Amino acid sequence: MAEQEEQVEAVAQEDENDDNPDYKAPAPKSLDEILQQDKEDESLRKYKEQLLAEAGSGEVIIVDEKNPLNVIVKKLAISVDGREDVEIDLTLPKDKIKESKLVLKEGCRYRVKIFFNVQREIVPGLRYEQKVYRKGVRIDKGVHMVGSYGPKKDLHVYNTPYEDAPNGMLARGDYKVESRFTDDDKKIYLEWEWHLSIKKEFD
Repeated sequence: MAEQEEQVEAVAQEDENDDNPDYKAPAPKSLDEILQQDKEDESLRKYKEQLLAEAGSGEVIIVDEKNPLNVIVKKLAISVDGREDVEIDLTLPKDKIKESKLVLKEGCRYRVKIFFNVQREIVPGLRYEQKVYRKGVRIDKGVHMVGSYGPKKDLHVYNTPYEDAPNGMLARGDYKVESRFTDDDKKIYLEWEWHLSIKKEFD
């Protein structure tokens, strides 16, 4: 997969952090602490209010009481202009997700969409990461900075930048993709494996 220019710096930063044992992620904060922090900064205050718009006056939003995570990743979709999105249900068991194979036409422009809920707290620094393998060899790595999100009953949607699918006879075939949804604290909300098949035409 062709990497987007904006990913390069993010990937380098991630590798630097992974290799740096002195790196410390910021300590997680409660909703109250986040609201009180920097309250004299008007722009930050408005940004936090925007994140919490769905929650009203500090109401705690719970989407799934049985799920202890503040981020619940629901589905992944591949979007190609002029075609219906094809999706993977990420609430299925991981072995079922692993069987999923999405088909792309060689050379087409596409992007990945991630659908997720945020509950209880504002979650800062969300990231979508993926590694792509062909015949057991890693050929691409991408890190997408998703951003900070407040609790909301409706699904949030993150769209990656458009990419070009591999092109040509040698590019056709199956690709394994390892994905994960994480944050600045390196907390992993979901990691999963799925497959792409590059073909001469869409099925």
